[in-house]
Amino acid sequence: MSVYVVTGGAGFIGSSIVERLVRDGEYVRVVDDLSTGRRDNLGVLQSEVHFYEGSVCNAELLRDAFEGADYVLHQAALASVQGSIDDPTKTNQVNVGGTLNVLMVARECGVKRVVYASSSSVYGTGAEQPKREDMMPAPASPYAVSKLVGEHYCGAYSSLFGLETVCLRYFNVFGPRQDPHSQYAAVIPMFIRTIQEGGSPRVFGDGEQSRDFVFVEDVGEANLRAARIPGAAGAVLNIGSGERCTVNVLLGLLQRLTGKAVEPEHCAPRPGDVRHSQADISKAQRAIGYRPRVSFEDGLRRTTEWYEGKDATTFYMTEPKA
Repeated sequence: MSVYVVTGGAGFIGSSIVERLVRDGEYVRVVDDLSTGRRDNLGVLQSEVHFYEGSVCNAELLRDAFEGADYVLHQAALASVQGSIDDPTKTNQVNVGGTLNVLMVARECGVKRVVYASSSSVYGTGAEQPKREDMMPAPASPYAVSKLVGEHYCGAYSSLFGLETVCLRYFNVFGPRQDPHSQYAAVIPMFIRTIQEGGSPRVFGDGEQSRDFVFVEDVGEANLRAARIPGAAGAVLNIGSGERCTVNVLLGLLQRLTGKAVEPEHCAPRPGDVRHSQADISKAQRAIGYRPRVSFEDGLRRTTEWYEGKDATTFYMTEPKA
């Protein structure tokens, strides 16, 4: 049994990783300030993990959580492009300062490896697809800048201090427990919520922008492989499906899955949004044996069924806590 710390472990992606680790019989600690995560995301797992309520900006709390840990899976972040435009200082404090704290304390505590949740947004708005890890980053938002800086800090701590790190550039992650009520909600839970409530989904621009959607369980598998496979240290890897889907096609699939026909409301494109995004996952396949197991349609069906089993008006916070 190894000791894992999952920062942001009460969040959407983090809680899925915690669930997998517990199922694997590992000892799990969770660090989360509950600003966007929820204890309810852990469900019955709350009795199976050691929970540290607090921010990654608190180095003392991290020292308590990291003592004796083997691996840190660093998921905690303010994960919104628009949120970073609205408040770049806060995004920088959490995403850059918090990541530096994680690396600093992991080194002090003798952690074997840190897996860092980065983002495909670091590639920017370039037209070339699919995105490869050897492309020049061109971040177009404070959020993207913060994620790229985190990658550079990981590289610096590896080269200067010998702390093993792996950076995973997530593309568009989706699945159960993704909050549809946040003002910065991702497109899939936002569409599902709106369709459930009989409203008109908001489509920014013409809807022909495309994304590489990857199911949350596949992202969890990538994290575990990145932590456990010896030769992965130092890698920066794309984690996506390797395919892309337009927003218009996504909306059509959701209408078919829910059996509800809706008319979208078209709005102006959002500043900082990328037109197209698709991952080249061949490097991740070579480095950690990563292969997505859940197809987009199957993941969408499972996600829709999960939301249909919840009361969308009460199950989630209407907005993150201050």
